[in-house]
Amino acid sequence: MKLRIKNNSVRYRLTQSDVATLVKNRLLEDSVDFGVNKLVYSLQIVDDYQLSATFNNNTITLFMPTSMLTELAETDKVGFENIRHLPHLLVEKDFTCLDNLAEDQSDNYPNPLVAKKL
Repeated sequence: MKLRIKNNSVRYRLTQSDVATLVKNRLLEDSVDFGVNKLVYSLQIVDDYQLSATFNNNTITLFMPTSMLTELAETDKVGFENIRHLPHLLVEKDFTCLDNLAEDQSDNYPNPLVAKKL
């Protein structure tokens, strides 16, 4: 799971195994250790109708409805967002990059633009 924060926007990017873990456990969590403090970011599946988030005790928790997870896992849907409230929230599949990177992308979703590039 990757976390991208820019201005008033929080984006979670999920690999194939991240989505599989969410389907199984309904929770995904990771952290960044700053030595004295740690930033924890998690994604929790809930019975709700929209994306929402909290920030408490150095932890960002994004709440994603079960129906969105099901659609993300079982269809070609790329992601979901909530632009009605701040911060702007986005959860999306993490696709392989079109450029060659040193980063391991073996668990990323195949990029649909590869076929268009050929």
